[in-house]
Amino acid sequence: MQEEHNDNIERREDTEQEIDLLELAQKLWAQRRAIIKWGAIGLIAGVIIAFSIPKEYTTTIKLAPEATQGGTGSGNLGALAALAGVNMSAGQGKDAVSPQLYPDIVSSIPFSLELFDVNVTEKDGTEKTVEEYVNDDLSSPWWSVIMSLPGKAIGGVMSIFKSDDKDGEGDGKPNSFQLTNEQNGIVTALGARVNVDVDTKTSVISISVTMQDPLVSAILADTVAERLKEYVTDYRTNKARADMEYAQKLNDEARDDYYQAQQRYANYMDKNQGVILRSMRNEEERLQNEMQLAYNLYNTTAQQLQMAKAKVQEITPVYAVLQPATVPLVPSKPSKMLIMVGCAFLAVVACSAWILFGKDIVVHIPQKNNEGKPEETAEKE
Repeated sequence: MQEEHNDNIERREDTEQEIDLLELAQKLWAQRRAIIKWGAIGLIAGVIIAFSIPKEYTTTIKLAPEATQGGTGSGNLGALAALAGVNMSAGQGKDAVSPQLYPDIVSSIPFSLELFDVNVTEKDGTEKTVEEYVNDDLSSPWWSVIMSLPGKAIGGVMSIFKSDDKDGEGDGKPNSFQLTNEQNGIVTALGARVNVDVDTKTSVISISVTMQDPLVSAILADTVAERLKEYVTDYRTNKARADMEYAQKLNDEARDDYYQAQQRYANYMDKNQGVILRSMRNEEERLQNEMQLAYNLYNTTAQQLQMAKAKVQEITPVYAVLQPATVPLVPSKPSKMLIMVGCAFLAVVACSAWILFGKDIVVHIPQKNNEGKPEETAEKE
């Protein structure tokens, strides 16, 4: 009996739910004209929004870095280095600048400041620097201009009470330690428009640059890729190049010492030809031994210099360009169709919510009469 009672209750609840859904559908159908009207208004608003947002073009470059080798030597170069007493496998561990750090490098303030002086050409042939283009040519929707008016007004009022001292800004060169408001805005804009992604599985580096001019986007993307490769190359080869410079210095000194010892021996032989004194023969042997020692040292430093040059070449990274920079033909954003459909959908949902729930909530709110008392209380009195 208890189970049958429970089944009856569940059936009643299902029936009431079906009735409620039918009522909601009937309410919506009765107000279909209003829903269509709000949908049309939302569509018009979407059209206005979609065509107010400037077009953006994205250029993407894909690079495949050379696989790093860890501690296994370097084939024939390692064998040659062993003969010269140089261990090329020493210190060859994991790369200090892994591809996962590339996004942080590109988004850093010093890297962005180095892009300020890059010359770019717009689609109409106008040549400008990146700093001038970002500061003067990038446009924004009309509502962002309206929303920024209060901030500009406050800034204008505050500037009246500030001193006009601009010491340190005469040279116009950006200083990463202390940026001006204008420079900070450009750095922020570049950080949002220049992105680097690294695939953790394949280590493929994707460099994307989004600008409102397609040609500027392609030029800047190619420049960012080259600057990034130069930065990583300089970082990885810094120690090896310092070692090579030191080896070059030692080789130059050893060469000078050898030439001087060789010249002393030659001068002595020229002055003492045919002399058979034992003291003279001892001096000759001493100068000859000094010349031979200087030559051996010169020969050793020359080998070490060659190995140092080979080490620099060995650790210089090589990047395979999987996808070069090309001028985009189609804007990447905004998606006008998505914006229009989204605005129309939101308008229809808002209108439906008002019809189903909003009206009932407003009706059940107690209305106050002229005396400030709710109408229900007034009627009882």
